[in-house]
Amino acid sequence: MTMQKQAVLNLLGLARRASRLVTGDNLVLGAIRSREAKLVYVANDASANTRKKFSDKSSYYEVPLVTEFSKMELSQAIGSDRSIIAVVDAGFAKKMQQLLT
Repeated sequence: MTMQKQAVLNLLGLARRASRLVTGDNLVLGAIRSREAKLVYVANDASANTRKKFSDKSSYYEVPLVTEFSKMELSQAIGSDRSIIAVVDAGFAKKMQQLLT
């Protein structure tokens, strides 16, 4: 894993402790619809249905979507078993996007 990817996962953990994340299908969909979500992570090993649903929603509401990480990597980063995560803090989202490009 590259240093940038590790840094993004570390930031996810920080955002979790700062309560700047929303996790779980319905809550993340709500955050996308209310334009609260600034960046959405979908595990690359989530079901095809789930990936399609969130990529469609994200593109419709113009929320950036990241599928770089597996469910295990995302879950370890935030300390709970999740494959869908939304970052609801513009600062965290901006920094994560810079690291991923």
